[in-house]
Amino acid sequence: MTVTDLQALAERAGRELEEAPAPEILRWAAETFGERFCVTSSMEDAVVAHLASRALPGVDVVFLDTGYHFPETIGTRDAVAAVMDVNVITLTPRASVAEQDAAHGPRLHDRDPDLCCALRKVEPLERGLAAYDAWATGLRRDESPTRAGTPVVGWDERRRKVKVSPIARWTQEDVDAYIAEHGVLANPLLMDGYASVGCAPCTRRIAAGEDARAGRWSGLAKTECGLHG
Repeated sequence: MTVTDLQALAERAGRELEEAPAPEILRWAAETFGERFCVTSSMEDAVVAHLASRALPGVDVVFLDTGYHFPETIGTRDAVAAVMDVNVITLTPRASVAEQDAAHGPRLHDRDPDLCCALRKVEPLERGLAAYDAWATGLRRDESPTRAGTPVVGWDERRRKVKVSPIARWTQEDVDAYIAEHGVLANPLLMDGYASVGCAPCTRRIAAGEDARAGRWSGLAKTECGLHG
């Protein structure tokens, strides 16, 4: 399938599947792309991985180990790999944290968080997605204003791939209900005041009334790591 074909397919599916439930969206992705489809997960929870495993048992679940994760996040990854019908693939940056410190100075995440994310998240994902035509994310429209227009199926122009966001229309209440109903693994930090879990140096607990992304890069204009725009 050519890039032009993939783009047209994504745009058509985005329209046709807009009102479809998440399992149907993922069945479409599994039937359309097979082994050329993967799920990416930050291991905040395993909801999309769980949904995808029902549509495509043994589906690849891609995780970015930045070297800065909370121990709870690594533990969630290991638990998902152990108990779910998925194939967890861990991607790592080209440079270790120590090597990055030597090249750019320590605590790059404080001084130039965009560069740090580019080195430790964006570049590894570019490499990791090379084997796929489509990838699924856990993006939701209610998470922040920057995600309000997320299509359930769209075209990732930068990577030239189909991007599937099967729970884009879900609310946090929908996520919580799915976790409770199916006993899906979730990061323990979600029970400790964190609403969105990223790298430890750049993530804080949120206060009552703040949106779910307020604890990421607190005090900076930055709201996204670069993986999604």
